[in-house]
Amino acid sequence: MTGEQMVALTRRHTLYEWSAQASVDPIPVARAEGVHFWTPEGKRYIDFNSQLMCVNAGHGDPRIVKAIQDQAATLAYANPFMATEVRARLGEKLAQLTPGDIDVFFFTNGGSEANENAMRIARLVTGRHKILARYRSYHGGTAGSLTLTGDPRRWAMEPGMPGIVHVPHPYHGIQRGSDTAAEALAQLEEIIMLEGAHTIAAFILETVTGTNGILVPPDGYLEGVRALCDRYGILLICDEVMSGFGRTGAWFAVDHWKVVPDILTMAKGLTSAYVPLGAVGIRRGIADHFQEKVFYGGLTYNSHPLGCAAALATIQVYEEDGLVQRARDMGGVMRGLLDALPDAHPSVGEARSIGLFGLVELVRDRATREPLAPFNGSSPEMQALGRFFRERGLYTFVRWNTFFTNPPLCISEADLREAFAIIDEGLTRVDASLN
Repeated sequence: MTGEQMVALTRRHTLYEWSAQASVDPIPVARAEGVHFWTPEGKRYIDFNSQLMCVNAGHGDPRIVKAIQDQAATLAYANPFMATEVRARLGEKLAQLTPGDIDVFFFTNGGSEANENAMRIARLVTGRHKILARYRSYHGGTAGSLTLTGDPRRWAMEPGMPGIVHVPHPYHGIQRGSDTAAEALAQLEEIIMLEGAHTIAAFILETVTGTNGILVPPDGYLEGVRALCDRYGILLICDEVMSGFGRTGAWFAVDHWKVVPDILTMAKGLTSAYVPLGAVGIRRGIADHFQEKVFYGGLTYNSHPLGCAAALATIQVYEEDGLVQRARDMGGVMRGLLDALPDAHPSVGEARSIGLFGLVELVRDRATREPLAPFNGSSPEMQALGRFFRERGLYTFVRWNTFFTNPPLCISEADLREAFAIIDEGLTRVDASLN
């Protein structure tokens, strides 16, 4: 098909997510390799968001493709009550990579279902009902995970699942001063007291917040959360759907702070999105609860052989190519490029990153710190910037007053600098529009 035909038929016969359909203008994609993808007409894009922060290993890696092909030819599906070699090997491998004594896994179709099942496990194990979740979070689009979510995507489906209590997120950004770890922990403990610790099963958080701003926790915060959860018998769930598998320059973001959650959810980079797969990692002591008690959960595609084969091959690519270390190294280069933006562009209010997980916040006026677009909205300037990136072949998320810098971990320094040259040109246009 031509790109025009692709767009016409997908708009006619399919629904696009989180969008009013009349405003959808998708990029037609015909093929992809490494950090690039192409339209049917041959226009090349730098994939500077790893699609949905998920193609960590890059597009079209022949090792992952072959593993999926071989598995499909051998055993395309077995129901989840059976045992397969790829399921056995993936569980063993993940137990080696995940922190602490997390060594039992329940496989799902993606991140949202992983968070749904993490919540269910916490309630079954503790016998408590409430789940604490943070504002400025995103945990998925299914009913329970969407209720956990602390951003506007939740609003249309409220009241949602009962028993979810939202707590403040330790914020740092352009709109007000940064919260300290001590301030955030004091707020959290007060809410635990007011809600009744004996009623709270778990506290779920994105270790590094993703779509709501690449918000890296202040030092001491995660350690303090771990201590509070231990003090009150609350399970700690860390959502690493976006931040896992090398994105931050470590296998999992919690590794930066040496914190072991009780439950760790993952997806996206687990298979580099070649095949859908998510997982819930559980500490041994918690998993042992289900030795004699029923685990009330199940999915037709739990531990799907193609997903497990893709995950094993993807992890092997990360290891063979040193992509976790590469994310640290290229993350340092990207951090330098991000740090240079505020000096060059008055429209840049703040730029931040950890590994290859980055974001730029734009302001209308640096003195007043007014965002270039309102919360949960856009502006002519942000829309023009998004169009410019698209025209120049740079694909990334432009959301509210921000845009993201989340390339595949295999990106070269040359490709990184090419992307930032486009960013620099786009920001120069934004600056001029504000004068």
